[in-house]
Amino acid sequence: MKIRAKMEIDTERCKGCGLCVSVCPLKIMEIDRSVTNRKGYHAARNTAIDRCIACGNCASTCPDAVITLEKEEG
Repeated sequence: MKIRAKMEIDTERCKGCGLCVSVCPLKIMEIDRSVTNRKGYHAARNTAIDRCIACGNCASTCPDAVITLEKEEG
């Protein structure tokens, strides 16, 4: 059974603190230095959602609750 994850990151509210990057066991979260939001921050992004195991570390660690994660099994 493969776990599929659906992730949304509110990039306009993300302040790019990097906590989600540091707790990702697969190291597939990163700070996207190519984009700046309205507040002037580089937001986080998932670089390989197809590899995400939906552990929830990123969402639970985010101090601003900008990451929403849903797990789909199938």
